[in-house]
Amino acid sequence: MSSQEVAPAPKPAAAASSNGFLLAALSLVWMGAMLWSARATITGRVDAEAEVTSTAYALPGAISASLVTGSTVALAVLALMSRRGELGASTRFAIATGSGLLVGVLGALTIVTINTEGWLYAVVGGTVAAAATIGGALAGFRIPRVVHAVGWASVAVFVIGFVLNLFQGPLIDALSSNSAGSRADANQWISYGQGVLSGLVAALVSYQVLRRDRRKSGGLDVPWGLYGLAGAGAGLLLVIAEILTRTAGNRVLDLAGRVSELELVVQQMLSGARLNSALIILFVGAISATIAVGRTISPAPDDSELDEPAAPASSSAASSSASDSPAASSSASGSSDASSSASGSSDASSSASGDVAEPASKGPVKPQPGPSAAS
Repeated sequence: MSSQEVAPAPKPAAAASSNGFLLAALSLVWMGAMLWSARATITGRVDAEAEVTSTAYALPGAISASLVTGSTVALAVLALMSRRGELGASTRFAIATGSGLLVGVLGALTIVTINTEGWLYAVVGGTVAAAATIGGALAGFRIPRVVHAVGWASVAVFVIGFVLNLFQGPLIDALSSNSAGSRADANQWISYGQGVLSGLVAALVSYQVLRRDRRKSGGLDVPWGLYGLAGAGAGLLLVIAEILTRTAGNRVLDLAGRVSELELVVQQMLSGARLNSALIILFVGAISATIAVGRTISPAPDDSELDEPAAPASSSAASSSASDSPAASSSASGSSDASSSASGSSDASSSASGDVAEPASKGPVKPQPGPSAAS
């Protein structure tokens, strides 16, 4: 069999074109910074009440960082293991979940070792470990490009939140007066603006990451619907983190609310603000990413254009070309003359045949008398 007769190999399904090591390293730095900052804040308090409130404030950020880090580290481990061969669904899920659990256990040790005798830090450490394990399990799905894009979008959302928190005081002063109600309204509008901006950035970052992976893989792309999922991924992870904070870490928030009535109100306000911001990022990211990929989709061809036959066009073209040619017109006139002459001869023959047949139409012919046999 010649080389021209060999059928080309089918293209594989779109997979991750990046091993994700850089993203895993950045997320590990993010998670480590959040946990060590929480540890330093908690251990720096002189009384137990301040330690409890500081732990409650640090819990949501630690959970979010652990959730993202568990998924990115698991994705990097899967990319490393896939070099030896194709992984099955069960094996892939087990490796991803185990990688997330390992990251969670290492992160939990940072908090649990503050005080191994109390239940407060054990609850925080267990919640951090659960978040990282869930993130690792999410990386076990066979959409590595989407998980990779969501990881980068989550890091971008964290950077935006960190920068805006540095300038939150001047922004509140610029948008409000000295009254408490005005400052509360300004803080709320800043929170909404941060959510919209974070959602737009998450959509653009995830879109660019998916397009870059498409170029690196030679044109292989994910379905267009997954672009919207990648844009909403950062907000979805924040929603999951808030759910874990309210369920697994509920005892910590409840204990912080018992410190004072003011602390209880503050915890409720912060919890509502985090959920609203996460939902804004989710919906804005999904819509923006869908619009971004929709601009690159070409419209489908019209069915009427596909069903239109080509024969009339060719015949009309042939007739027009024939009518435009002088030789063709002369030959056509000659043939018409020949046909007219032929019709004339046929008329003549028909008239001749009519003359011959005319006596027969008048009756039988009488025999003429001749000489008899006797004479």
